[in-house]
Amino acid sequence: MNAPNNHGFNAAERSIGAILVDAGRLKAGDAESIIKAQREQGLRFGDAAVKLGLLTEGDIQFALSRQFDYPYLQPGESKVSEKLVAAYDPFSPEVESLRALRSQLMLRWFDTAAERKALAIVSPEHRDGRSWIAANLAVVFSQLGERTLLIDADLRLPTQHQLFGLDNQSGLSSVLAGRGGPELVQRVPALLNLSVLTSGPTPPNPQELIARPLLGQLLQQFAGAFDVILIDTPAGAESADGQTLAVRSSGALMVSRRNVSRIAPLQAYARRLAHASAVVVGTVLNEY
Repeated sequence: MNAPNNHGFNAAERSIGAILVDAGRLKAGDAESIIKAQREQGLRFGDAAVKLGLLTEGDIQFALSRQFDYPYLQPGESKVSEKLVAAYDPFSPEVESLRALRSQLMLRWFDTAAERKALAIVSPEHRDGRSWIAANLAVVFSQLGERTLLIDADLRLPTQHQLFGLDNQSGLSSVLAGRGGPELVQRVPALLNLSVLTSGPTPPNPQELIARPLLGQLLQQFAGAFDVILIDTPAGAESADGQTLAVRSSGALMVSRRNVSRIAPLQAYARRLAHASAVVVGTVLNEY
């Protein structure tokens, strides 16, 4: 007895259907109709489904992301903020730009050496978009399969716990004050390979905490467990925290924002970082 001819219908395509059925995006009966159309017309599963009007291109992209371990989220399924476009809309032009930035950083900075695993995300003023860039970069690095740690070192106006929907009762400030350790790092359940160390309670002495040698020791310890460490920092014009963090990280990525950032503060901050022997790896213009 001859085996039935599936016309190219392989296990990968069957798993797309199973993924969508499990996710509630496709009824089992509709999956059978798609398989029938696929066999009769010699189409791939996704093409047959879209032609029949039973699935959209978005549904197919969703299934492929699950199939190839490239996770992204659907609105309402996670506490992660929808401001993180890399987590919710990975095929958008904004995220393509973030992936291009990721590629440049992989070529120019990140290495297997411990001293080339951390990068501070800096800018002189508020509203430059440091936290947005840091959070979305962390997502795209984790989607690449890199073990990624995002540290919210803005102990003055922290935001990463809000963006990722995480508890912030303890965090970096707790570790630097001797009230915790690496166990305070939190995994982001919805995103593979991504962990966050939130800022923790706002301390009365953030600059002194950041300047403690313990921070350098902590980064060395994390370098053994993570491939990429991104550090969100406070506005550089208002404190020396960002400068200290850039030195501890060895490298810094300067963020500017179209129609918001001013040239003079950017240049002045870049000079201060250079005088402190921090390497400015590059500058990114945030258009969003």
